Amino acid sequence: MKHTICFGEVLVDLLSNKLSQNSNEHEAFTKFAGGAPANVSVAIAKLGGNAYFAGMLSTDSFGDFLHNALKEQGVKTDFMRFTNQAKTALAFVSLDNDGDRTFEFYRDNTADLHFSNDDFSREWFEQCDIFHICSNTLTDKNIRNTTAYGVKFAKKNNSIVSFDINLRLNLWPSDANPREYILPLLKDCSIIKASKEELEYLAGEQSSDEFIAQTLNNGCELFVVTDACNPMHWYTKNAKQTLHPKKVTMVDATAAGDAFVGGLLYQLGLHALTPASFSTLCENNAKLNTIFEFASLCGAHAASYKGAFNSLPNQKSLYDFRSER
Repeated sequence: MKHTICFGEVLVDLLSNKLSQNSNEHEAFTKFAGGAPANVSVAIAKLGGNAYFAGMLSTDSFGDFLHNALKEQGVKTDFMRFTNQAKTALAFVSLDNDGDRTFEFYRDNTADLHFSNDDFSREWFEQCDIFHICSNTLTDKNIRNTTAYGVKFAKKNNSIVSFDINLRLNLWPSDANPREYILPLLKDCSIIKASKEELEYLAGEQSSDEFIAQTLNNGCELFVVTDACNPMHWYTKNAKQTLHPKKVTMVDATAAGDAFVGGLLYQLGLHALTPASFSTLCENNAKLNTIFEFASLCGAHAASYKGAFNSLPNQKSLYDFRSER
């Protein structure tokens, strides 16, 4: 059975109980497992997919917590590596009254940054149809080079590369230019997902449509643009389609984007993709629209609950959620 590998960071989200930063209430934080690629791996596994997480974990107590959390959700952890030379990354997450997030990261020389080229194994990719990454593994030189190596390794073994931009500028050094490191990777990615704001940032002086057309011309086959609860768009070389997501009461947007991506990759994984069959799928607008309707529902489900892993749907909860609307 083919599988999806989600590569990158798994970290501890410390979620504030305060609904407003202007509130005088006592602030406490609840510990959740998180990190965008880890969330995506859980999203796939909870839906019934075959998901592996690949990344470096600390042997500290937080690392043990994260390892167990992934296993409990059905994610395969065989591709994890462990170090006692670094601590676990932390993200303090605050929510406003609308469920929108602000992040404060503690990620200086943390375990997730210590994954190296030698930690990859060719055997991982023998049955891997999708290799998924985010931009948070481009913030530091060593893990940036390792990410690029992993992408090349995946492509060499006929895996499709998926890239969720998921840009967190406060993770980058103040003098860094993220575009400089993100743009060169795009040509190796068959699937690219960006928010409307991320797209505008990456496009620079180009229009968004010009940038998407150029990216598709350079090798990408499916470009997805989301805009929170507003209509999303997906593009192939021959089509542009729009989908209106379900309207929900926003509780916590922390894992909504990751749930969407997980739903998308889960659906794509059902096709046991090869590069050739993915190209064929991208010509079938009706099938893609069905896939995106499913992914959008996954994102709406996650936005309706607090936290990351626990907000991600399984098939039953997704069915019930759909039936309620």
